[in-house]
Amino acid sequence: MMENITADTLRETYLKFFESKGHKIISGASLIPENDPTVLFTTAGMHPLVPYLMGEMPHPAGTRLTDVQKCVRTGDIDEVGDLAHLTFFEMLGNWSLNDYFKKEAISWSFEFLTQKLGFSPDQLSVTVFAGEGKEGEEGYIPADEEAAAIWRSLGIPDERIYRLPREDNWWGPAGTTGPCGPDTEMFIDTGREKCSDSCRPGCHCGKYVEIWNDVFMQYNKNAEGKYEPLGRHNVDTGMGVERTVCMMTGAKTVYDTEIFAPLMAKIDELRDTSAAADMDDEQIARARRIVADHMRTATFILCDPKGSVKPGNVGANYVLRRLIRRAVRYGRMLGIAPGFTPVLAETVAAKYSHVYPELSANLAQCKADLEAEESRFTQTLDKGEAMFNKVAEQLKAHGQSQISGKTAFKLYDTFGFPFEMTLEMAGKAGMTVDKDGFDEANRKHQELSRTTSAGSFKAGLQDNSAVVTRMHTATHLLHAALHKVLGPTANQKGSNITPERLRFDFTWPEKMTPDQIAEVERLVNGWIADGIEVTKKTTTVEEAKAEGAMALFGSKYGEEVTLYSIGDVSKEICCGPHVANTKELGGFKILKEQSSSAGVRRIKAVVSNMEP
Repeated sequence: MMENITADTLRETYLKFFESKGHKIISGASLIPENDPTVLFTTAGMHPLVPYLMGEMPHPAGTRLTDVQKCVRTGDIDEVGDLAHLTFFEMLGNWSLNDYFKKEAISWSFEFLTQKLGFSPDQLSVTVFAGEGKEGEEGYIPADEEAAAIWRSLGIPDERIYRLPREDNWWGPAGTTGPCGPDTEMFIDTGREKCSDSCRPGCHCGKYVEIWNDVFMQYNKNAEGKYEPLGRHNVDTGMGVERTVCMMTGAKTVYDTEIFAPLMAKIDELRDTSAAADMDDEQIARARRIVADHMRTATFILCDPKGSVKPGNVGANYVLRRLIRRAVRYGRMLGIAPGFTPVLAETVAAKYSHVYPELSANLAQCKADLEAEESRFTQTLDKGEAMFNKVAEQLKAHGQSQISGKTAFKLYDTFGFPFEMTLEMAGKAGMTVDKDGFDEANRKHQELSRTTSAGSFKAGLQDNSAVVTRMHTATHLLHAALHKVLGPTANQKGSNITPERLRFDFTWPEKMTPDQIAEVERLVNGWIADGIEVTKKTTTVEEAKAEGAMALFGSKYGEEVTLYSIGDVSKEICCGPHVANTKELGGFKILKEQSSSAGVRRIKAVVSNMEP
């Protein structure tokens, strides 16, 4: 086994191996997804290749591809700090776009693991899909005995071939219908004792560690829920760099590999160990891992070539803010002085820039963003701590030792003080916190927020700021232009508007041509230049329709509605808000036209007058 393997060696070995099998090496994509609006970040190697996997177009590099893809997953962010969870990771992948299938994919996986990486076949256990339902009944899918037979032919005995259900060994479809299929997963047996008689690959006790996953897209789930053979067969595989290096080197955790060594060393260099005197070894280890993981992820996000994600309160921006602030909080616990986040970003860039040049190219802006966010949050923590100490003193003066849930929520909601820090400080002060009361206060607040939002910011608007108002009016002009260029069947299916861009979904069966996009832009900009007055009036749905207004959302309307008219260009029932005159928009630019779902296209655009 290549016991001294590094991430650099693993990447190179993997890509060269699959290049020798006829694969073209392609570049990994941005962490900000282009073809999957359902996720905030690229969470798997398949995301950038969805159009090619779906057969929408041929890939320019051919039908056999291999790459290294940067990924971010934050669904289990609270688990980070244990032995294996990461929010950022690198995924090695090889792809067949209607080319080879199970025999080649499984055989090459086995060859790479045993001959290139040096794992013993005796260490390998695999899982395959067990099948679902009964033959002849709706939803029936046969067991993947084809994959099991291939593994047996390679020397894996049947007792190490585990047949598992859908939740373990099935992929897709991405929506309610579409391509999907079984997968086979490869696990390394660490040699530990089984935790129980039922211990098997997929158990979280640490005996079996998943190292590779081959997905076989061979079915199509139709609208009736039946799984039919797919006309094309694709292979989608993934092998985690960090986990593989950990398994090959015998490291205790992924954080004990050469991948994290520079970050861990820098964290320890910056620490004031006396500040963490009240923490035990495991608490310190967990805090170090959280800081290392979150700072690595934040640096990659901020240095991404798209440069579109910044710390904020919505969507991907909020995820980034949470990562940075969580790192700051745990860094504070470790006794790291303020101002450390840009230093750790430099460490990340130094480790990875030879592989990802954007880290050095965009490091200056990344450091500035980190410094600003860390400074804001440090001020928040200082104010929150001062307020906590004041509350604690008052309670103790009255002989009380518990902080109410209402008070804890006020510290969180009004002062931005994390509830976890309230718990920690209360423990140090010999006090308790009413967690149930906090959860109840938080729940009520969220219900109130949803109710308020439902009444205030409708039509997919993030807020009612001036720039969002301009973009909202632009969607009405866009809708009218689509009707003129594509016809009356190009109807709105949804919209989402933020201060950065408008997103407009509409019914249309195919990709718009460049000429169609240009004509839509020309029409909208012409109406903007005409300086058309925007008027509104309160009326009924029936009267609005009689005037020729569009009313696309049927039962959602009340007895009275607001009708917005933009001259003779557009007349729609809408909840607003809008500008008074189209000249206020300045100009209109389509950034992207892409698929949203089956039969639905999506346009992303901006108005040029972006200042409020």
